[in-house]
Order: sequence, then C-alpha cells, then structure tokens
Amino acid sequence: MSYLKSNLWLPVAGNKEEAVILIDDPSDYQRIMEIQGVVNARNYVFRVGLPEHIHQFLRGDADADMEAGFDDVFDSLGGEGGIEVDSGSDDDEDEGLAATSGIIQLVNRIITESERLGASDIHIEPGKDDAPGGVRIRVDGICRELLKVPKEHCAAMIARVKVISRLNITEKRLPQDGKCKLKVRGKRLELRVATVPTVQGESAVLRILAAGSAMPLDKLNLSPRNLEKVIKASAHPHGLFLVVGPTGSGKTTTLHAVLGYINKPDKKIWTAEDPVEITQPGLQQVQMLPKIDFTFATAMRAFLRADPDVILIGEMRDHETASIGVEASLTGHLVLSTLHTNSAPETITRLLDLGLDPVNFSDALLGVLAQRLMRTLCAKCKQPYKPDQKELDHLVDAYGREAFKDLPYDLNNIELQGSVGCDDCGGTGYKGRTGIHELLMGTNELQAMIYKKAELDLIRAQALKDGMQTMKQDGIEKIFRGLSDYQQLLRVVAQ
Repeated sequence: MSYLKSNLWLPVAGNKEEAVILIDDPSDYQRIMEIQGVVNARNYVFRVGLPEHIHQFLRGDADADMEAGFDDVFDSLGGEGGIEVDSGSDDDEDEGLAATSGIIQLVNRIITESERLGASDIHIEPGKDDAPGGVRIRVDGICRELLKVPKEHCAAMIARVKVISRLNITEKRLPQDGKCKLKVRGKRLELRVATVPTVQGESAVLRILAAGSAMPLDKLNLSPRNLEKVIKASAHPHGLFLVVGPTGSGKTTTLHAVLGYINKPDKKIWTAEDPVEITQPGLQQVQMLPKIDFTFATAMRAFLRADPDVILIGEMRDHETASIGVEASLTGHLVLSTLHTNSAPETITRLLDLGLDPVNFSDALLGVLAQRLMRTLCAKCKQPYKPDQKELDHLVDAYGREAFKDLPYDLNNIELQGSVGCDDCGGTGYKGRTGIHELLMGTNELQAMIYKKAELDLIRAQALKDGMQTMKQDGIEKIFRGLSDYQQLLRVVAQ
C-alpha cells in the first residue's frame, strides 16, 4: 500500500488480458515500465487521476465526500479559486474542471441531499448572464430550490454530471441522454440524465429512478368500488386494461401493483418497459433499446411467440403497438398498458384516432383507469377545522349535489383537515402523495358506442351512467376523509 502511495498509481480493474491502471502522469515511462513488471497482463490501459483521488482510493474513503455539507463544499471550491468557464476552452480543460474535488463533492452532496428529501428530479440550471445558477428539486410533484451555485461553477457541475453518466463532454450544442448507477449511503440509485443547451449554457435534469419492489394493490388508496372493479378486470383470462395519465402520475406503480396481485406460478407474465424501474420475482421483464430498433412493437411480437398469459406493454404510443396489443388481447391474453391521456373517456377517442379497428377494440376493452397524484397533508402537523357554509357548498357543488347524497356524510357535522407546517414536512404542510382515480369499465353499452365511433361527450355520459366516479369526485371524497385539501386537488385536475 505504501509503495502504491509513494508511486501514485493504482490497478482499478482488469484481468490477464487487459489491466486498467489509474496514474497521475501517463507520460512517465520509467513508472510505466515498472508497472508492466509488477502487473502481469497482455495489454495495459492507463487512466489519469489526480494525486488526491489516488490517495483517497487507497485510503478506502472514496465515498466520504458524499457526506460533506454544502458550506464545506463551497469553502473548498473557494479554495480552488475563481475558475472562469470560457465557452471556447479546450476539451481537456472541461475534463479537469469536472474532476476538481470540490465539484465532485458538490454534485455528490446534491444527489445525497435530494435522495434524503425524497426528490424525484434534480434540475441544474445556469443563471442569466453573471447571475448565480440554481439547483432545484421536485418533491411530491412540486419544484423547490435547493441552493444557488456561483456562475463559474455551473458549467463544471454539468461537466461532472456528463462524466458520471458517460455523455460526450465536448458536445454542448445538442441535447444528450444518459444514465448512471450510484451507491448513496449503502443504497443503490439509478439516475436518468438529460442535458439541454440553453442560451445561458447547458442545463441538466437528473431523474432519480424509484428502484424497489411493487406496491401492494390495496395500498394504492383506490376507493372500495374501484378496487373491486380492478380486481375483477385483472381476473379476466383475456382483454385489454389501460392505465392513463400524464408523465409522473404513478401509472407504472399501479400496473405493477396489479401484476403483483395476479403474479402466481400458474401465470406466465412478460413485460416490456422503458425503463424497467420496478422489478418483481416471477416476471420476465425486458428493457427497450430504440437505438437497435428494439421497440414496444418488436417486443410484443416476440412475446406472442413466448407463450404468455399476461403481457404488460410500457406504452401504446403508435398504431402498430396498439393494434398488436388489441390482437393479443383477442387471442387469449390479458394485456396491460399505459397511455398519456387526460381522462378515461378521452382514451377511447384517442385510440380510435390512432386508427384502431373499432370492432376489435370494443371487444377487447376491459377498462380504463385514469389517475393523478395529489399531495397529502402532513400527518404530523395537520389540524382539524370546521368549514364554513361557503366552503362546504363549493365542495358539494364541485362533486355534484345529486351524487353527493349517496355519500355517508352529514353536512351539519363535518370536520376537514388543514395544513400547518412543521420540520417533518419542511414547513409546507404537505408530505407524500395519494392517487385519485377515474375508472371506466367496458360495459356492453359502452362497447356498442365504441363500435359506432361515438363522440367523446356521449362516451363520457355513458361511463357516468355505468357508475364511473370522476377524478374530481374521487379527490373531493378524499378531502372529506381528511387526506388533503381542495387547493391540492385543483393542482392536478381541471376546474
């Protein structure tokens, strides 16, 4: 160990065919000849590292900088002093800038802190002209500022993000996508990284992928009526069941909860996803690779030759994937998928617009579950209050006066919950999210309307007649149960 410390080199990977050596000066031929005498391999690959990083690896505290505080990190950056980022700088300068220990600590600290706060995304944004850049994180669907970063360090941070996600550090004019896997406090994290060139410099968004196991179906907070219908639909041996909503509305979580419910040894389940976020034992899960033309449609064709009982297809984004999905559901398979639409009735018109055969589609459809995620009140600090008549009338009218009569609430004796704010929820009054749902079932009357390509308003009216509760109604019911408030509902559903 002391020999490696004094000679500043370190074997980091390899085998008898090829050894990867970390060294501070790859032009030192004397040391290279010495390394070739010590390390027995056919080929040698030399990587450049700063002396302090080589010492850090040898001490075994490569992850120590993960725990540094922001103040300490900025102090160390100040010590590195006045790095000016020139848009015309050499590529090697960018590499060196990204590798300064202060920048590494800063990026590591941002990722660690974001994970601790339960963020889903990290936004690194350059400031206007000489103004400081900012780092924002999205927690429970809402962006909040994490810290300001001096202008001269923004480009270095982006460069560091590019290095860890194996993006082209020299290309600053085009958007790039990549991903990386990290270990934070013994916990494995996967980040999807997207960089976008802006007029002020490059901006980056890091999505923290939610690794882990599937959530149980009964923990999704579906209303008892909707839960019963979803279970009934999932018990069908064949048919098409869709979960719809915008990006980040929990569609994958819901589908994996359904799969977890029906995942038994007697069922062969194939899934095609992009990306595979949630893994379950017993499922055969496939990652899409569009670069080599391995798309959802390609995967579906392969699955149909692989003796499936249940197929999950990540998204029905084109006519080809949708039509293969419908055909598969008609030939004895249960097909689950997602779509980016705003409501359950809208999904039907969208798929018909994609060019699906209305006869096959109407026969295949089991149901459509539309959903959103609404922020919930912090369990530690929320407080009950007696709403005034105006607020009550507003909620009842928004739900529908006739429909509200069926709910087990006495308007003269109702208590709602209000937000307060504490250390546990960061002073916001809200912590966590819950799903609100709208479930349209493929009844005989609805199938007849799909067959005739009926208008959206008629489909919606029929779905309500069949007992569909709208997302707004489901949200208001959860407000009366004390889970959230009307302000949060309006953030995710239209007026």
